[in-house]
Amino acid sequence: MVVRMMRCVPRAGVLAVAASLALTSCGGGGSDEGDVPQAGSAPPATGAIPPAAPALPPAPSAPTPAPAIWHPAVDATWQWQLRGDIDTDYDVDAYDIDLFDAPQAVIDDLHRRGRRVICYFSAGSSEDFRTDFGEFDAADKGRALDDWPGERWLDVRSGNVRRIMRVRLDLAASKRCDGVEPDNVDGYANSTGFPLTAADQLDYDRFLAREAHVRGLAVGLKNDLDQVEDLVGSFDFAVNEQCHEFAECDRVAPFVLAGKPVFNAEYDADFVSDREGRRGQLCAAAAKERVKTLVLPLELDDSFRYTCG
Repeated sequence: MVVRMMRCVPRAGVLAVAASLALTSCGGGGSDEGDVPQAGSAPPATGAIPPAAPALPPAPSAPTPAPAIWHPAVDATWQWQLRGDIDTDYDVDAYDIDLFDAPQAVIDDLHRRGRRVICYFSAGSSEDFRTDFGEFDAADKGRALDDWPGERWLDVRSGNVRRIMRVRLDLAASKRCDGVEPDNVDGYANSTGFPLTAADQLDYDRFLAREAHVRGLAVGLKNDLDQVEDLVGSFDFAVNEQCHEFAECDRVAPFVLAGKPVFNAEYDADFVSDREGRRGQLCAAAAKERVKTLVLPLELDDSFRYTCG
């Protein structure tokens, strides 16, 4: 029962019955019904401070804007070096360098020179020389890659593999890379030791593209020619190897038609030595197809470089 403490103020000349009732009321012995004010009467004074009105909820904060993503022009020029001390003197629009090995000072220097930086990592294979190699579970790793000691195909359906790739993309963002080049994203077309399907690969490749974009990173599709038409809308550029040597540059044409560059590397000895004027033929084809072609050593160590412009 809630007890209301009321003050009594008797007045002279009031009927005895009224005074008696007032005194009875002030004694606190009445029922709950006697405590209810009559209609039209003023509420009794309680002496208590009324509760404060509830605080208004804070105004919603403005949504965080999505980070700006670099969209390279279809005619952007490039340099690709994954090993050795990086030569930062090439007059190109973008450098493609190793995510783990490239010093932060080199990335910062390239930015000061007005270059964009693409950071390379393998998204489809484990490499036993990487610092995060131990993060992969035994079940994540499949068959060895031909000609690449220490590398094994990954099960791209694995949640753990995707967790590791998110961490690698976080690293790329923290090092202020402008874009990423995830390699070995065509496992379904190789003997990986896993029953990977084309649908599995599309799902994984799109996962990589989404996660890169969330972090403000441009992302390139590496090879995977059979799925170019399905993936061109998700990626910002293509990185291709040897499409001239194998007469398949037409398969990366959807990128060019979408206004996105195709960064191409060729390794054939005839292009390196320019036997019978092969470089001239190569560059004429590259110009016609609007593919940005370099002739490089397979080791990608900058020991040799020829550009078609």
